[in-house]
Amino acid sequence: MNSPAAVPFLDAAHGRLGSRTPVWFMRQAGRSLPEYAAVRGEGSILHAIKQPDVATEITLQPVTRYGVDAAVLYSDIVVPPHAVGFGIDVAPGTGPVAEVPLRDRSDLERLRPLEVDDVSYVVDTVELLAKELPATVPLLAFAGAPFTVASYLIEGRPSKDYRHTKSMIHNDPSLFHDVMDRLATSAVTFIDAQLSAGARAFQLFDSWAGSLTLADYQRFVLPHSKRVFAELRSRHPDAPCVHFGIGCDHLLESMYDAMPTVGPRILGLDWRTPISSARTRLGADLVVQGNLDPALVLAGEEAALAGVEQVLTDNLTPTGDRHPGHIFNLGHGVNPDTDPDVLQAVVDRVHAQTSA
Repeated sequence: MNSPAAVPFLDAAHGRLGSRTPVWFMRQAGRSLPEYAAVRGEGSILHAIKQPDVATEITLQPVTRYGVDAAVLYSDIVVPPHAVGFGIDVAPGTGPVAEVPLRDRSDLERLRPLEVDDVSYVVDTVELLAKELPATVPLLAFAGAPFTVASYLIEGRPSKDYRHTKSMIHNDPSLFHDVMDRLATSAVTFIDAQLSAGARAFQLFDSWAGSLTLADYQRFVLPHSKRVFAELRSRHPDAPCVHFGIGCDHLLESMYDAMPTVGPRILGLDWRTPISSARTRLGADLVVQGNLDPALVLAGEEAALAGVEQVLTDNLTPTGDRHPGHIFNLGHGVNPDTDPDVLQAVVDRVHAQTSA
């Protein structure tokens, strides 16, 4: 296997100036690719995830098509609660849906601790991918952060106001902390299994943490996310970790503090927070991931490439040099209506402009 110095993603994660800025996309393997539809099959995404050969092929598709610098495991943040029998599925066109949401303490009994055997199919997929991927393209493990997964279990479906989640936070904080504690343990088990099977870095998705005030985040979420990162760092000290959320500009300092100070850590930015602003607030050496607005990709190649230029320029140091700590990505996932040719143009432009 090549040394980490030969891997663009790992170079950037460690703040080392590699040959180019690495690029990958959240939801890069999915509905925007015609080859995805050819192998995905009908029904829930969870069914495809349970087939290691199918999940492996789907994970590899964007690596083969685009030449991205990292493969992200084809999985879903509700795989752990689904695997333990909580009663949640992913409804096409809607997202995670639980027919019986978690609303009182008796519902917590359905959320038993995750065991590795519950997700053996995920482990099998990771092992296959570790053999198939080039040494220069690491596999990224991931899990949903405790709060984001909790919001789906408590709301029962995607929400705009998170009314039931916030009600539990303020009316039954003891139950909420117990839910978060169980989900934190689950996230550690899930990511640990992926890293142990061959993944080389991981991302914790706290997609909906931005719906919280800073005070509520620090009291009800930060301790649990911090535990996830701390336990994984103790088990996998060299694995880079990424922390990402949407609309989290007011939480950046706390989300960064959730990650261990020792070892490689990356702060994911959505399109609302400039890279330069994040480094002003958190330090010039901050390693970031992001942050092209996904809507610009939908707007066509010209708009997308103009956006790429803005992101790359934002990553320059005061002396005009390329900052080594940047992993190019969208500020959220790839929209299913995205033209794959536009994404290819984005990858090509990032690679062409940042090659040494």
